[in-house]
Amino acid sequence: MELPVAQFPDVQANKPQIPINLTRVGVTEVKKLVEIKRKDKRPIVLISTFEIFVDLPSDRKGANLSRNFEAIDEVLEKAINMPVYEIEELCSDVARNLLGRHEYATRSEVRMKSEYVVKRESPSTKMQCQEVVDIFAEAIATRPNEEDIDVKKLIGAEVVGMTACPCAQEIMRDNAKAALRELGVDLETVINFLNKVPMATHNQRGRGIISLEVSGDVVISLDTIIEIIENSMSSSIVELLKRSDEALVVERAHKNPKFVEDCVRTMAKKIVSEFTHVPDEAIVTIKQINEESIHRHNAFAERVALLGKLRDEIENN
Repeated sequence: MELPVAQFPDVQANKPQIPINLTRVGVTEVKKLVEIKRKDKRPIVLISTFEIFVDLPSDRKGANLSRNFEAIDEVLEKAINMPVYEIEELCSDVARNLLGRHEYATRSEVRMKSEYVVKRESPSTKMQCQEVVDIFAEAIATRPNEEDIDVKKLIGAEVVGMTACPCAQEIMRDNAKAALRELGVDLETVINFLNKVPMATHNQRGRGIISLEVSGDVVISLDTIIEIIENSMSSSIVELLKRSDEALVVERAHKNPKFVEDCVRTMAKKIVSEFTHVPDEAIVTIKQINEESIHRHNAFAERVALLGKLRDEIENN
């Protein structure tokens, strides 16, 4: 004897008491294991946190949130058999899948963030170590009509480094010059000494952030983004340092003092130089946050622009 199948009402499809559209409805803090393939290298395994949203029209009481989990699980299961090389492409696939499952939605949004381990070596002793970098990706899918789905995707990273303040260093340089002259050191020797030995200044732990938003099949190298950020501060930092390494890092930073604004401008110039294949319509966001050591506040600088606008400014100025 066949058992009767219970039919449960679709409560989410009911009309709400207050019928207004909602921009985003979904789930956050969804943790998944993601395996990113690499050509001729071992795959990277990331413990990733997702945020998954769709818009909700005014005639629906709620979204079918279980479909969000189904969409991400389906894409990740496919990734087991079909290699995933970019995290932003993974987010793009999930965003498309969401619109396929939420027939009432016209917009979906997927955000992903992970900790990415990169191999580094100490500058003097060349000891191997690991550094942790925060990476993130986003995708926004829109449905302008019943047949088409447009997707914009974003990839970015946040890297910690070190900056040395130029202003305080110039004050210390003037003090050292006056002290050496009082000791009877001739001016030429003073100038040679100051050019060879960088003066003391206060330091900041800097956090550089770059993201690029593109459409279509444009590929952005995450490793290139990380390198640009690392090389745009006074010095990169390394977890494992012996005495000779410490001396080299400090000397390198003090020979390359930078304001928070300098870091953003350096990143902008390197982005234009490195990403020549990226179209002018790409949206670039560059941020630098310097955690001050002698102030209670932090220093901040940012530039958001179309890549074509940045190219024009840098090439013509």
